[in-house]
Amino acid sequence: MKSKHTPLRWMMVLAALLASTPWAHATLGGKADTITADRKALSAVHRATTSHSGYTVEEIVFDATAVREYVSPDGIVFGIAWNGYVHPDLMQLLGTYAGEYTAAQKKAPRTHGRRRQRLATENVVVEKWGHMRNLRGRAYAPALVPSGVSIDEIK
Repeated sequence: MKSKHTPLRWMMVLAALLASTPWAHATLGGKADTITADRKALSAVHRATTSHSGYTVEEIVFDATAVREYVSPDGIVFGIAWNGYVHPDLMQLLGTYAGEYTAAQKKAPRTHGRRRQRLATENVVVEKWGHMRNLRGRAYAPALVPSGVSIDEIK
């Protein structure tokens, strides 16, 4: 019996799905205006803007998860942190670093029973930890962190 699903039909379905998928914007390493695109893509609401010495933090919330995006005085997002019920869509938040993160994830050895994951590449560091209903993490581009700002402030 011949299948009704031809390769052409599958390609058309795939093309339709890709066309309806919100593509990642250059968030980490991108300009501060990408935060609005992240908010829309994650169906989030803006919670707060906080100024610190050397950077500003924009916080958005979705599905009981808070995402904080750290913006340098130059208007570039240099770090992201989150906590809540679910991990956010890192492909959206990592922007141009998403491919590098995915490649590093595939190469990383699988370790069962570990609650903390840290993947560091040449350009981006992603850390995830926590437990059910209290998942946390952060991602940052070390080269973009403003001088005088400690990586420990990304939390």
